[in-house]
Amino acid sequence: MAGEIEALAELARAGGRLGIDTEFVGERRYRALLCLAQVAVPDPAAPEGVRIDVIDTLDDSVDPSPLAGLLADPEIEVVVHAGRQDVALLRRLWQTEVNHIFDTQVAAGFVGLGTQTGYARLLASVLKVRVPDSASFTRWDKRPLTEEQLSYARDDVAHLLQLADGLQERLEERGRLEWAREECRFLEDMTDERDPERVFERLPRAARLKPRQRAVAREVAAWRERTAAHADRPVGTVLGDAPLVEIAKRAPTTERALAEIRGVGDHIVRRYGREIFAAVERGQAAPPIPVDAARVAPDQGDEALIALAQALARSHAVAAGISYELVASRDDLTQVVVAARHGAVEPDVRVLRGWRRGLVGDELLDLLAGRRALTVDGEGRLHVETRDGASG
Repeated sequence: MAGEIEALAELARAGGRLGIDTEFVGERRYRALLCLAQVAVPDPAAPEGVRIDVIDTLDDSVDPSPLAGLLADPEIEVVVHAGRQDVALLRRLWQTEVNHIFDTQVAAGFVGLGTQTGYARLLASVLKVRVPDSASFTRWDKRPLTEEQLSYARDDVAHLLQLADGLQERLEERGRLEWAREECRFLEDMTDERDPERVFERLPRAARLKPRQRAVAREVAAWRERTAAHADRPVGTVLGDAPLVEIAKRAPTTERALAEIRGVGDHIVRRYGREIFAAVERGQAAPPIPVDAARVAPDQGDEALIALAQALARSHAVAAGISYELVASRDDLTQVVVAARHGAVEPDVRVLRGWRRGLVGDELLDLLAGRRALTVDGEGRLHVETRDGASG
């Protein structure tokens, strides 16, 4: 296998690109287990000009470092499909950066094919190729693998480079290739590492907690994170989000008070009660944690402006022939609206950066400042006009 991986790396370096996909198991684990890596590289001597290898990442004797080094090389294009999880796994387990990514699912959104289009459907649409989807939910962590699994794994990358070529051709025709590449650069930072001291910020309704309660939530969430990581279990099997938030609110100090919280069963009280009480105590002794002062919450009066901002973003997405989901999220638009209402500095959100700013961001700021207006023509289409009536 070592020689095969080195040969793959040499071909990828010569061809300037490689396609990669992974199979992993995430159920009942704290972090997903990488089970396979399928790699496709240009090879003039291979059928259809592509060599495909399936690497058993559970085999401790396999050294992936020749390929890992290529993933970090900004001169080598790394082609993936829906590659967020793949990139995160490879960065952590192969201890490498992943640069110069081209994600075919991301690219599809810039040519009007949707941002959530599956690989098989995209192959059928762009290349008129059909592949079976029979083994995607099988046990990739069991050995030996079946011929069906191996065939499925190979099919996942067999046409990946060709698909990238087809999408890049369409993107160039629409003048959207650099937009797609800019969007793919965000994937370079994908990670499945979690900071125990920051995970509390993602709890539901965490922003509604009082500063002292937020400090307790941080300590309890950090305890839960470390406990789950040590046991290699999903965090929710240690303690659910909703009871964790309620613990932060109530700060229980007795088993009876803890057991009265919905979602905290007797088994949690018996097994983790003392550790939870210790985390609560640490949180109450720590400095309070205020909500980010730069992020002002919207009120009911903002809803109309947020809807207006969404209409503007959607109209530009339609006109550009790209998926609306790529243009702006509701959270981004909400932050822009609230900052404009309060006269605050521009928030650092994606809709005000890069290609999005040119497409919709600047007009949105003008709209909120009263320098532009939205109008509707006789066919029900939205237009942006400056205050003097000239179309924008």
